[in-house]
Amino acid sequence: MTWQDRITVDPQFLVGKPIVKGTRIAVEFVVDLLARGWSAEQILEEYNHLTREDVQACLADASDTLKSERVSVGRAVPDTSVASQPPTNPSGTARPTG
Repeated sequence: MTWQDRITVDPQFLVGKPIVKGTRIAVEFVVDLLARGWSAEQILEEYNHLTREDVQACLADASDTLKSERVSVGRAVPDTSVASQPPTNPSGTARPTG
């Protein structure tokens, strides 16, 4: 059995976040516990319906997700959010600030 057999995505659970199959435990939750210093043994004691293979599958899923990300180094990305735009009046022209 591969880690992909242990992780599933279902829009009905946690808004489609990857979860351990047969549970409502998100991959990100398990990874976060590990990042906060929990051992695999502590996770398995607290969430006794998980297996060691489930915890490993969560790490493998997170690893694959990170490997697929694309990062652009040295490039400024313009902020196009509404909050960064100058306020406008009803006609659509920029209002003077200050």
